Amino acid sequence: MITRKTMRRRTAVTMVAVAATVGILGGKLVDIQVVHAAQLQKESVNAKEVETTLTGVRGSIVDANGTVLADTVFRYTANLSPSDAMAGGRAGMIKAADKIGAITGQGGAAIVAIIDNALKENPKSKYAVVKTGMDVGTFDKLDGLPYPWLTFQKVAARTYPNGAVAGPLLGFVSGAGEPQAGLEDSGNACLAGENGSETYQRGADGVAIPGSTVVQKPAKDGGTLKLTIDSDLQWFAEQTLAQQTAAVGAKFGFVTVAEAKTGKIKAIAQWPPLDPNNIDATAPEYRGLLPFSTPYEPGSTFKALTASMLIDQGKATPTTQVLAPYTFKSGNGADLHDSGYHDPERLTLTGVLMQSSNTGMSILGQRLNDNTRYDFLKKFGIGEDTGIDFPGQSSGILHPVSDWDDQTKYATMFGQGVSATQVQMVSAYQALANNGVRVPLTLVEGCKQADGKVTDVPKPKSTQVVSAAAANTTLGMMESVVTDGELSKQLQIPGYRIAAKTGTAQQPDGKGGYLPSYYVSVMGVAPVDDPQYVVSVNLGYPTTITSSAAAAPLFHTIMSQVLKTFRVKPSTTSPADYPPFY
Repeated sequence: MITRKTMRRRTAVTMVAVAATVGILGGKLVDIQVVHAAQLQKESVNAKEVETTLTGVRGSIVDANGTVLADTVFRYTANLSPSDAMAGGRAGMIKAADKIGAITGQGGAAIVAIIDNALKENPKSKYAVVKTGMDVGTFDKLDGLPYPWLTFQKVAARTYPNGAVAGPLLGFVSGAGEPQAGLEDSGNACLAGENGSETYQRGADGVAIPGSTVVQKPAKDGGTLKLTIDSDLQWFAEQTLAQQTAAVGAKFGFVTVAEAKTGKIKAIAQWPPLDPNNIDATAPEYRGLLPFSTPYEPGSTFKALTASMLIDQGKATPTTQVLAPYTFKSGNGADLHDSGYHDPERLTLTGVLMQSSNTGMSILGQRLNDNTRYDFLKKFGIGEDTGIDFPGQSSGILHPVSDWDDQTKYATMFGQGVSATQVQMVSAYQALANNGVRVPLTLVEGCKQADGKVTDVPKPKSTQVVSAAAANTTLGMMESVVTDGELSKQLQIPGYRIAAKTGTAQQPDGKGGYLPSYYVSVMGVAPVDDPQYVVSVNLGYPTTITSSAAAAPLFHTIMSQVLKTFRVKPSTTSPADYPPFY
């Protein structure tokens, strides 16, 4: 029988035990919350907190009309925790693997093998890759499966939806997203995003605890780089160029189209092409934009520049006469000749351009002193950077006058002894087409940031190279190439006044001589009565036709398409009709 005394004793003992327990727990709590609080909190956070990168998306490159030429898409990598996949037993794992493999296309057996191999190496394995490079559709299906041990990583990837269209111009990025060439490189300040970061708490099962995510630094997406290029015209130029290079057996070819009044480049095509989605398919020497990077002796297209200088300085008129022999020797070392033998020709300056006479241009060009001509060439942009922010461009070669021997003195009058890129020559002809005012060429309109702020490219500084009268008179003389020249039938475009100059330059051998291969070109302006566009076509070392006749059909096709694309009004006046002969 339990007495009252016994009850009191038991109660006292219980109270003492409870007090002791509370005291122990309280002391432990003080130790955790006060004495070691900071250390334990840090250990707890470090054990559970995970930091991840928030990707700043690289911006798009678009043409003048907003057509996307380069963009960023996301690809997904699926990972799993092998040990957690086995938590429900092997039968459950195999069932899950079958579902995963059916979505990824690998099949269930492959997924089982991934899990088994990972566990064989580490029985406690928490990580194995299932599949990389998945599109968003595959990701959505996998993400809908009820497996918390199946996780994903989102990776940004660069894509060029139009393939090789403007490929060398756009450039490309590395697998890590770093710019490697072209506008991807020069426009990186606009395009590049800034990565941010976030942290989240992860449970023991590896799954993020809901509501625990904290953004530490927001990501900033890159801007949109807007170009002057018209992608439809660019595609047409590339297709036509590919056909003509094949037809004449050329090693390479370029086409550039620019607005006469603004200098905006509307197309800049190259063959062989480059698809930035598959750069390994193109030889390394053609992965850059050759119209910018590779200078050549321009040949007779240079004669239009010399003619404009003579007109500007009052040293000649379109009807100035010259008796042009087949060969010309200066008496001081220069020994020049025309491309084919002929008896002395009674030419005007207009006829010198139409007949493309080296000797005629040399005789008339003597009226300009070397320093004056050198200064003009510099103003035309020869031997100078184009001013376009584009990687790998060349300034060409224009030696100072002090380095000219007598051969160079005369050769530079008709495009030898000097080298220039196609873009430099287009810039020079832009000046002739724009009343003698050279407006530096442009490729980029501006950058639109992700927040909507637009930064336009500053307006370039113009240079008056020759007088408006000299420029327009030169275009009038160049009309004779189209109306009466040897290639007139191939160059004429009904309804439009066209000024053009052909060029056939031999390939230097690097030893002061020339190889039996030619760099051929046609450059022109239309319409002459209100110049709107400059077109340059160049073919490198054609084999079936080795003169500018190889390039003439291409010029006609491209210029016709340009006039059609931009709805240029036909001419309303008659050609200049300067006499080529006397």
